[in-house]
Amino acid sequence: MGNAQVASVKDATAGYWNPAGLTGVKDYVNVSAMHAEYFAGIAKYEYASVAVPVQDNKRTLGFSILRFAVDDIPNTLYLVQPDGSVNYNNIETFSSADYAFLLSFAQNIKDTEKKKISFGVNAKIIYRKVGHFATAWGLGIDAGLQMHVDRWHLGLVVRDLTTTYNAWTFKFSDREKQVLYLTNNDIPVKSTELTAPRMILGGGYNFRISKSVNLMTEVNADVTFDGKRNTIISSKPVSVDPHVGLEAGIKDIFFVRAGITNFQRALADEDTLNQKKVWIYQPSLGAGFKIKNFSFDYAFTNLANQNNPLYTHVFSIRLNIVNPKKNKQ
Repeated sequence: MGNAQVASVKDATAGYWNPAGLTGVKDYVNVSAMHAEYFAGIAKYEYASVAVPVQDNKRTLGFSILRFAVDDIPNTLYLVQPDGSVNYNNIETFSSADYAFLLSFAQNIKDTEKKKISFGVNAKIIYRKVGHFATAWGLGIDAGLQMHVDRWHLGLVVRDLTTTYNAWTFKFSDREKQVLYLTNNDIPVKSTELTAPRMILGGGYNFRISKSVNLMTEVNADVTFDGKRNTIISSKPVSVDPHVGLEAGIKDIFFVRAGITNFQRALADEDTLNQKKVWIYQPSLGAGFKIKNFSFDYAFTNLANQNNPLYTHVFSIRLNIVNPKKNKQ
């Protein structure tokens, strides 16, 4: 759905999209997992989460883990030997991976038949590792609100509320430092990476087409305050990046989804002078089905522009683990 989820999400994935949506998990434990590969399998994205309702569904606890990595990167520091010969046996491989661990809490503020309001927070730990050369640790906080009134859905998330700090440390052997020095590469010692706060606003509406068909639409807007970005609304104080998505559900069993996100101005591929700019965007299509407590979803998206696309496939599953004792009651 083009990343448009902050207003409508209501399962274990809410820990990622909007922690307030975790209150949609009631009477069962919800587990989800996702796998995606980018650039013909060079980069891999793994995700898993669990949501557990507590205190008679008034509160929900969640945990999520993410890994985005490029594995098997050749280390060619020792490819060329001191005598100038090339020895391919000296090539080793390493991974460059980002990990995130999210601890989530959500609570209902109001829960009636006509209106539901909830809030949620994330405490997240970021761990980044580039082979044995570099590691980084970071801490951050997200906070969100969600409201449902009749067929309307509203959501608000502030990610990296207090700014997320990632502190890098580097480890190079004397031999590695020598090779880097001789090849005119900088040898880093330490650094700190900052992730500025980002606010995401979302609104959605359910169109009841018939008794069997429901159409849900949602629009999100990423609002950033860290300078001018390549977005539809772009200025020094504020930049706004929209996302649009829709989902058609048939008897709450079969679903078809579509979305558009990541609008940017880029150089036209056919312009050899590199002067003409055009708008590009990232479309996505998907489908899924739900059988009792099990759901399977598939998405197909384009990571680059429309003339030279880089496609990726995203697979995800969800499972509701129901307590048999509660069912009997």
